[in-house]
Amino acid sequence: MKEFIKICGLRDTDMVEVALAHGADAIGLVFARSVRSIPVPDARVLVDVIRPAAKVVAVMRHPAQQFAVEVLDRVQTAIFQTDVEDFANLPLPGSVQRLPVYRDTAQFTIEDLPRTLLFEGGDSGTGETADWDRAAEIAKARNLVLAGGLSAENVHDAILAVRPAGIDVSSGVEVHRGHKDAGAIRAFIEAARTAFETISSE
Repeated sequence: MKEFIKICGLRDTDMVEVALAHGADAIGLVFARSVRSIPVPDARVLVDVIRPAAKVVAVMRHPAQQFAVEVLDRVQTAIFQTDVEDFANLPLPGSVQRLPVYRDTAQFTIEDLPRTLLFEGGDSGTGETADWDRAAEIAKARNLVLAGGLSAENVHDAILAVRPAGIDVSSGVEVHRGHKDAGAIRAFIEAARTAFETISSE
């Protein structure tokens, strides 16, 4: 899995264009109950802006099967993100990459984990920081996407500490809850890129 930077919870063309202009590799569109959720027709519009510059990630949590199928059919995402247990009942096509969510409040062993996963704090979308020490142990053996409590101020330290395959931010680039800030997105991506380059040069 290529190291990548995901900006999550975008809902308008302006912020998508800011994220893409500064090199975001993936854009998360939220279809779960959240202040950042986006209607499917609006998401369809954003997809035309996002692709082919970045991957489109459908972000859900315990979705109804019918709704998940609707999103896949109409939005045509490259990656489907939801809690790990949800995948048992979702008929995903082989072309769609799974990104199962694990929270640091859950009990599991590294051997139980899939090859690629997202690891975050205990409560999605709240800015709760994940356990970096635990994340670092997982990242030694799995393609770990780190989320939870990241911002331009701490993402450099987080990447150096955890060595993740990717990072994911939402609340950390908002001017207030649910509303993204262009300057924060730019600063976050720049800080993350610098950290990934530091790791690559070691």
